[in-house]
Amino acid sequence: MNKQEEISALAILICDLRKHKKFTLQHLADRIGRSVGFMSQVERGLSRPTVADLTAISEVLDVPTTYFYNAPKLKKLPWVTRPSERRTLYLANGITDTLVSPNMSAAFSMLESQLEAGAHSGERLLSDKSEQAGYVIEGELTLWLDNEEPVTLHPGDSFQLASRARCRYGNLSEHPARVLWVYT
Repeated sequence: MNKQEEISALAILICDLRKHKKFTLQHLADRIGRSVGFMSQVERGLSRPTVADLTAISEVLDVPTTYFYNAPKLKKLPWVTRPSERRTLYLANGITDTLVSPNMSAAFSMLESQLEAGAHSGERLLSDKSEQAGYVIEGELTLWLDNEEPVTLHPGDSFQLASRARCRYGNLSEHPARVLWVYT
């Protein structure tokens, strides 16, 4: 799939799940603190949600954030994933997430995030049902955890966050960053 097809697939997943859960567009928009116009544009593939938006949507619709990476692709070996088989989300604020795990039915999932210079997850603290861990492959990643001082991680640094930990993240450097995330 190309970038626009991936954005359209995300739009369809959000819209279908919202309707399945019997939420109106207005109700979902109100619950995540966004306008109904913005949510309508997201569901039509005209706007991209931020990481914070996608996390909030997953919380309201009672699915893990990784639900939105679950697009079936044909694989020869179900326990292996190749680059051409991966699902990619192009999010707002300069973040691209790629599901690198072979499937979503295991005890954990892995994502590779690419953050452009200045990219960030949003101004709001995120809270996910999953435990999370990360490993900085290249560049810098700054984490803000609850009310603590921000911590900047460099290549080779790793972190682990408890379920429901409240955090946000960004790449404050002038160079791209790559991070491998693990979600339970």
